[in-house]
Amino acid sequence: MEIIVRSEDTLSYFGNLFMVPVHLIIDSNPKVDPDNLRPGEKIQVPGYISVPYTIKEGNTFWKIADEKNLAVDSLLLLNQTKDADHLLVGETIFLPEKINSPFTETNFPSDYKRLVKIINNLKRVYPFIAVNTIGRSVIGHPIHEIRIGKGAKKIHMNASFHANEWITTMVLMSLVNQYLLSLTNGTLMKGITVNNLYKEVELSIVPMVNPDGVDLVLNGPPSNYRDSVIDINEDSDDFIHWKANINGIDLNNQFPANWDICKEYKKVNAPAPRDFPGHAPLTEPEAAAMAQLAEDQLFDCVLAFHTQGEEFYWGYEGFEPKESEHLAKEFERESGYQAIRYVNSHAGFKDWFIQEFKRPGFTLELGKGINPLPLSQFPRILKSAEAIFIAAITIQ
Repeated sequence: MEIIVRSEDTLSYFGNLFMVPVHLIIDSNPKVDPDNLRPGEKIQVPGYISVPYTIKEGNTFWKIADEKNLAVDSLLLLNQTKDADHLLVGETIFLPEKINSPFTETNFPSDYKRLVKIINNLKRVYPFIAVNTIGRSVIGHPIHEIRIGKGAKKIHMNASFHANEWITTMVLMSLVNQYLLSLTNGTLMKGITVNNLYKEVELSIVPMVNPDGVDLVLNGPPSNYRDSVIDINEDSDDFIHWKANINGIDLNNQFPANWDICKEYKKVNAPAPRDFPGHAPLTEPEAAAMAQLAEDQLFDCVLAFHTQGEEFYWGYEGFEPKESEHLAKEFERESGYQAIRYVNSHAGFKDWFIQEFKRPGFTLELGKGINPLPLSQFPRILKSAEAIFIAAITIQ
């Protein structure tokens, strides 16, 4: 929500008026000098939108404020061009409305277009977040990263490496949305006050690593790829079980962590709906973008959201540090998921991260059943994922 500074206004006053932490207002306005506001300057207030209201007979700002449980000065601030003593019946003013419910929807699958809409809504209402493009998919879709927080501890989470695991995007975005609501409203998230975490942790979120694959599963192939993907899919136009990117390469088998062993073990030598690791590591733009992000940011910990199994994997070839075991025990205790140190798997993002940086990495297998998991599992999956999310950002 945008407001305009008046003489004597301060960001602290805005924080008190709208009950929003002042550091979130400061971070929502990076080009503003917080100690020297200028009258006429535009300020973004996070966690709010302004909504139109049509003046009725007998309305005054004071009556409207009382009826809507608003501070009178919030109305005066939003409607500085109006004559507060002579409101006209039928004219439009604006009321501040605090956002108390998420933008994320859980009644139908989230494809790339729906994800972009949600990200744009979050950026509009929570301008203290950063939205970056870390690369582009094969088709050319931007691969988005959301950054939240200013802390020294850097944690990365991602989802939808695999196309038919699109429910992981919905889970991760629901967690992000709830975290933002808790930051601006001062509410608890799984019994935890998260406001201090904003100053302690920088979150990096890539909610859809494989946008082309997700759209293929949910919407079918784009016209210029139809022939190639149907050929890869053995002449079938049913893509419900497709895991790979649109080139038929499994993105989570693309990383240089014993890639040769992965290629030998998978025994898939050509593009396929699943398991083909490509002809070399990091050939696919989506995998290359994720590797570059990790190399640039040097995360302290990474969590990759997958399905299914209600378990998670936390070791790789003995490269995992001692703190990984402590985190794994906490994740297991909080979520009820089984912690598994080693599995016969190579060339995954988690494998490569642990090998490359000797820092904690986790592959989370959310839910249980046959992929794609049904949306009926979403509440149960979200509950366990939230427990891991909170544990990851709170454990020192």
